[in-house]
Order: sequence, then structure tokens, then C-alpha cells
Amino acid sequence: MYIEELELRNYRNYEKLSIEFQDKVNVILGENAQGKTNVMESLYVLAMAKSHRTTNDKDLIRWDAEYAKINGRIKKGSGSFPLELIISKKGKKAKFNHIEQRKLSQYIGNMNVVMFAPEDLNLVKGSPQVRRRFIDMEIGQVSPVYLHDIGQYQKILQQRNHYLKQLQIKKQTDETMLDVLTEQFIQIAVKIIIKRFDFIKMLQEWASPIHTGISRGLESLKINYKPSLDVSEELDSSTMIKIYEEKFSSIRNREIERGVTLVGPHRDDMTFNVNDRDVQTFGSQGQQRTTALSLKLAEIELIHSEIGEYPILLLDDVLSELDDYRQSHLLNTIQGRVQTFVTTTSIEGIDHQTLKEASTFFVTEGCISSGK
Repeated sequence: MYIEELELRNYRNYEKLSIEFQDKVNVILGENAQGKTNVMESLYVLAMAKSHRTTNDKDLIRWDAEYAKINGRIKKGSGSFPLELIISKKGKKAKFNHIEQRKLSQYIGNMNVVMFAPEDLNLVKGSPQVRRRFIDMEIGQVSPVYLHDIGQYQKILQQRNHYLKQLQIKKQTDETMLDVLTEQFIQIAVKIIIKRFDFIKMLQEWASPIHTGISRGLESLKINYKPSLDVSEELDSSTMIKIYEEKFSSIRNREIERGVTLVGPHRDDMTFNVNDRDVQTFGSQGQQRTTALSLKLAEIELIHSEIGEYPILLLDDVLSELDDYRQSHLLNTIQGRVQTFVTTTSIEGIDHQTLKEASTFFVTEGCISSGK
């Protein structure tokens, strides 16, 4: 899979942009604050219908415009297809192959991307929220059903928290509605947890040998899913539902006192052990970076194994964050297989054949010119 063309209209600092890409490595060069990352972000938004940098869609619209528009044409096994995403103050409209998609969950997955930016190094040492977002975005790319389930879960969680708050401040006294919401919550929560267990298992299968390779055989990586409730992947859904029901029954008064849902997928986490030690707490910066890189390279292989196509790789100012050895390992892995976009202020000091054969683009104040 690769993107052939990208058009932007009123996107961030781009009033208008039209650009064609090669099915190889595309290097986007420029000083900081010129618009390199905005191009990279637009590719991510075109694929995922949301930004990796902001939760406020209005940030994506050029300051004096009513809307932002991203058009792309992707090439994959079955042909060449146009994608279109319009972002306005009223919301988003998405089209695939000229047909408007009723739900964004139906649109996502038509173009698959893996983003690796400096903030992704926080995947290992950052907050659980960062890791949950990683899990949800990656499963969502290969499973529209999961995206739909996550959307439903968020709605029910919001309703349940609202009702608990009403009970807390005594605006409501009837707990029947809480029972109904709890039952709905449990059903969807268990579906999500089972899917996450499956995903972590697949991620482990791909990431473990990659990590061993990057560490020259000195380290072994183990990834674990850590639910906020004491359930394991060996349990079937009916057993998980029973455990959830018992837990919610036991913490009912505490939840009403706090006015918030205390267990569920929104409080789950994942952990990484390198040579049986928790790398989040005890790992060196080098080990943490190797773990993050292993996860991103594993993502590429996992998506390929699920859909039969390699995703597009977006490396946003991340090469300078990796030492020479990790840079080489990353570039060797993608060479000739994965369409890759690299943003950087300079490629000096990165001596690799992949970059020597790359297409180069120069960004200055929201304008792009082609090098070779």
C-alpha cells in the first residue's frame, strides 16, 4: 500500500498544496515551524480521521478558513482509490472511492499508517492513557467492529459516570438506572478486553524477535496486558462477565461516593519486561527506546499479517532521536518494502543507502518544492 497523491486545502499553515509521492522513502526537509510535521500529520489524519497531536479538530483548520480538506489517492492490491476528509466546525465528512461513509469507523482502515514520532518514545515510560490510545488506534485500523465497540463503550461510560455523579450529590436516589447502565457497560467492556488480549498476544509474537535482533541477542521482551480487574486471557466471556458483576456489586457504594466508574478498559494498562525486569521502572533510556522501536516495527508486521499489505510508515523527526545502530536497524527493516515518510531538519550524518535513494522535498513557510 502506498499513497500516490496528497492535496491539502486550508490545512494548518497550508492554504493549498498538491504533491505526488514515490512508492519508496520520501524525505521532507526543512527548518522547524515551516510545516514539515503538518504534512506528516495530514497523512495520519487522512488515514485515522483524527490527529496524533491534538484532540481539537479546529486546530487543523487554517486560522481564517471555514474548513480544512485533505484528499489522497492510495494504491493497494485491488487498485487505486481516492480518499477525502473534510473537517469543519460542524464535524467531519469522509469519502472512500467517492462514496461518503456513514460512520468514521467504516472509513478508518482503508489507508493504514504507522506513526513514529518523538512522543512515541513515551509509549514505554508515559502514562497508561498513552498506551491505551496506542492499543485502541492500532486495533481500530484492522478491526472496524472494535472501533464501533470503543465508541459505544465511551458513551456508556459517560452516561454511567454522569448517573453516579447524580447519585453522589443526591439528585437521583433510584439505583435501577445504574443497574441497567452497569449491565450494558459490562457486556461491551468484556468484548473490548478479549480483543485487547488477542492484540497484545499478536504484538508480542512480532515484537519479541525484533527486540532480540535490535539488542544483538542480549535482551528478551515480554508484553503484558494489565486489566484493572483480575481477569486473564484464559477466561471465556461468560466468566469475565460474572467477575465484573461481582466486582461492581462489591464497589457499588464506593463508586457512588466517588461519583465515577472505578474499573474497566478505561483504566487498563500494558507493561513491558526486558529480561524479566519492568523496563518502565528499571530500564535504561536505551532499553526504553529499543522497546518503543520494537513495538513500532512489530505494528508494521502485524498490520501486514492481518490485511496482506504493508502500511505506510511516518517517521516524524524521530531519526535524530535514535542512535546510529537503531537508525540502521529501522532503515534496513523498511528498505524496499514500506512506503516511508521522513521529516527532518537535515539528513547529514545519516549514512544509509535508503536515504540516498529517497525522493526529497523541501518545506519553507507552508510551500513545498521537490528535490530529486
